[in-house]
Amino acid sequence: DTYFTFQRMGFLEKLKQSPFVVKYSVQFANPAGKESRPFYFFEANHHESAVTWQVTRAVFDQLLIEHAAEQGATVYQKTPVKRVIFEAGRACGVEVQMQDGSLQQFNAQVVVDATGQSAMLSNKFQWRVRDPKLKKAVHYSYFKGAHREPDLNGGATLVLRTPPGSGGWFWYIPLENDITSVGIVADPDYLIKDRGKDLAKIFNEEIEKCESCRKRVAGAERVDKIYSIVDYSYRSKQCAGDGFILIGDAYGFLDPIYSSGVLLALKMAELAADAIHDAFNNNDFSAARLGQFQSKLDTGIESMRKLVHAFYSDGFSFAKFLRKYPEHRVNIINLLIGDVFREGVDAVYGPMSEFAEIPPPLYEEFLSSDGDVDPSVIPEPGQVLSAKYLYFDDRESMRKTTES
Repeated sequence: DTYFTFQRMGFLEKLKQSPFVVKYSVQFANPAGKESRPFYFFEANHHESAVTWQVTRAVFDQLLIEHAAEQGATVYQKTPVKRVIFEAGRACGVEVQMQDGSLQQFNAQVVVDATGQSAMLSNKFQWRVRDPKLKKAVHYSYFKGAHREPDLNGGATLVLRTPPGSGGWFWYIPLENDITSVGIVADPDYLIKDRGKDLAKIFNEEIEKCESCRKRVAGAERVDKIYSIVDYSYRSKQCAGDGFILIGDAYGFLDPIYSSGVLLALKMAELAADAIHDAFNNNDFSAARLGQFQSKLDTGIESMRKLVHAFYSDGFSFAKFLRKYPEHRVNIINLLIGDVFREGVDAVYGPMSEFAEIPPPLYEEFLSSDGDVDPSVIPEPGQVLSAKYLYFDDRESMRKTTES
């Protein structure tokens, strides 16, 4: 669903010319190693938009920065935001640390919080609501020379279930330059508790237990350290306030099972851009006008969140579901490709409730009767790691420095 966002940005042709691997499908494997028929996106969408790209984030983000600069944006790098400036309850700018160490203020009619999982403003206002059933631990790394299927299947995202008791799965994502991202997502009590600190040992043990993963990385070379993070799925109570908007992980984060992070961040940014444009046209930078897209946004996120919960339900498999309800294959594919705002896509969840636990909306579960967020579901500041892509040791050092 990001195809048309990229087209609107004038970025689509750059993606087509990039070295990124083209993704046409998603495929699943059960704990025994039996693999599903691929869910090809073009089964549901007979248009060239039925593709996406397996991006290396550092390269992708740099391309976006360069594209923004080409469109006239002034770009500052290595200039962290220290605080958002408020006057009379309204955001009116930011204070940043320049590369020479000095502090400088930038005034703005609208501040966009894209601070990722550090979620500067959501934490400031205690808006974050956590989904306690979607707390997972992750170990991942990168391999060179791992197995890759031929033709259209070569760019597929593979979701490989791990043995019963782990509550988890492996991702297997082919990237450019013959690099493959491989990671295990599992319950923290399984993956971390009493397992020691030798991440490579734990990671290798889990690969050996997962036949579909083991056979693919056999003979490949691991070319990076083992990264380790704790993933909390969460969402902010509001997507905007007077003079500011939250987008991407600063607004919410969903379990990585369907690789929805970049998709949702891009769609949030597009919706936010339209809201900001409307705010300037009407000279109204209130929370109500800037946050006008939240209902649509949350509807889309909930569509994906339900599919995440279904996956983690005991005994659930798409194969079992589709054997009884083959007519819903198209809806499943629309969800997997990220077409979560399509009218009627949620129709799949009535029948699916026979096979899996389908949760009510997050806010219905965790907002108390007077509309306040239950403090028990707000994580402590150290629980949500902002440095998702740093090495494990580097993050621990950063955390200790921050706490001191």
